[in-house]
Amino acid sequence: MQVLVIGSGGREHALAWKSAQDDSVTKVFVCPGNAGTALEQKLSNISINANDFQAIEDFCIKENIGLVIIGPEQPLVNGLTDYLQSKGINTFGPSQAAAQLEGSKTFSKDFFVKYGIPTAGYASFNDYDSSKNHIDDIDYPTVVKADGLAAGKGVIICNNKGDAVEALESIFKDQAFGEAGSRVD
Repeated sequence: MQVLVIGSGGREHALAWKSAQDDSVTKVFVCPGNAGTALEQKLSNISINANDFQAIEDFCIKENIGLVIIGPEQPLVNGLTDYLQSKGINTFGPSQAAAQLEGSKTFSKDFFVKYGIPTAGYASFNDYDSSKNHIDDIDYPTVVKADGLAAGKGVIICNNKGDAVEALESIFKDQAFGEAGSRVD
């Protein structure tokens, strides 16, 4: 069986490396892979954008891929698992609906509250003024988070009101996290 691992980080390297150890696996392709995956036995990097669903599907058909393993959050949130499964390609990764738990801090917090999962208090805002008005009513230290995917960088620990104002300005006014910062928690 041939396997395709989507991603370029350490997580994907580990998934590809472990998959290659299975005797039933003849080849593992890593899309796009990294310098380390290029050195591993039974692994080959391929240059396909992880968000080009059609190109990934075409590659899977051409190479007779038996399993696709998706590592990064963005293609999961974009629905790659659903897309490939709808084409009859065996895929390991959460559906687009389930990936919202990773893709949106607000969705996750609402989910936790709905199902009684312990979580810290929170409030969500999609504009600077409303969020700035809220910081007068909270205790410090606190955390300001960009709602969307921010490559692990969307969390700012604020020790006081000044830090919180600076964080909100960075997210809303300077757009430090791009679209991921269109809402904060």
